Amino acid sequence: MKNLDWKNLPFSYIKTDYNVRYIYKNGSWGDLQVSDSEYLNMHMAATCLHYGQEAFEGLKAFRGKDNKIRIFRWEDNAQRMHDTALGIKMEPVPKRIFKEAIFTAVRLNKHYVPPYGFGASLYIRPLLVGFGAEIGVKPSKEYLFMVFVTPVGPYFKEGFKPVDIMICRNYDRAAPLGTGSFKVGGNYAASLISLEEAHKNGFSTTLYLDPKEKKYVDEAGPANFFGIKNNCYITPASKSILRSITNLSLQELSKDMGMKVEQRPVPLDELPSFEETGACGTAAVITPIRKIVDPETNLIYNYCKDGKPGPVSTRLYHKLVSIQFGDEPDQHGWVEFVE
Repeated sequence: MKNLDWKNLPFSYIKTDYNVRYIYKNGSWGDLQVSDSEYLNMHMAATCLHYGQEAFEGLKAFRGKDNKIRIFRWEDNAQRMHDTALGIKMEPVPKRIFKEAIFTAVRLNKHYVPPYGFGASLYIRPLLVGFGAEIGVKPSKEYLFMVFVTPVGPYFKEGFKPVDIMICRNYDRAAPLGTGSFKVGGNYAASLISLEEAHKNGFSTTLYLDPKEKKYVDEAGPANFFGIKNNCYITPASKSILRSITNLSLQELSKDMGMKVEQRPVPLDELPSFEETGACGTAAVITPIRKIVDPETNLIYNYCKDGKPGPVSTRLYHKLVSIQFGDEPDQHGWVEFVE
């Protein structure tokens, strides 16, 4: 085990020993390559640099009380990257290669998987980029798929605590029929200016509305939105929303808890009726929302009135984290051990 300050581990990049890489060239994927370099030797006309042929994933490995290392729902990440690749005309990564890459990267850096009990994990970042040189707007003929890992602490320093967010009408994260449902870097670049504006105004993140009519809730910054009311877990349905694997997990756990689940358009005027609201994603799992502020109408939607996360969000959060760390049985087959 590396001698790191596990208790105060930030959610930021820390160098590990190795990463793994594959090259797609001449119509086929090459063999696994192991590298100790943090840098890529890339042609200046690579399509990822000019035409946005780039996709990435984010998942985690956890060390349990039994000292075993677990990877959570990697097959869903493999499928999402496959769908993203097709969506922006890249060569999809075969499931076999995806698995070999992430498990090899974790094994080679297993002493960076944080010890049990600190709430920390090993973040796994698969990356697929157009590697071939093209000047015309066309798909690349060559691709690089790589995986690197880094130990991370909680996404928010304050941990599982409610935050304030603001409704964003001046910017859209993605177009209705664009790349919003794909995990591509351009969507995140498009969110930076609005996120910076939210931070300047004292908010944790932004709540985007649907880009067509501005009548429905879309996403909460880089995470999916959900609301709780009348024993029902409700999350938006939209063609411009990323399919969050954490959100899918929370929907299943909600059903296990005897709740109804609805994935449907969520009108803006439904916000006052929710008992709890939150954002969910791989990085933070669940971020409870204390209040949503609408700068245009001056309306404020309050939740977590005692300053604490709501009871349903709390149960869901602890249930999911307990499965990830192996503290509770994995009844859905989400976890796979690293041998």
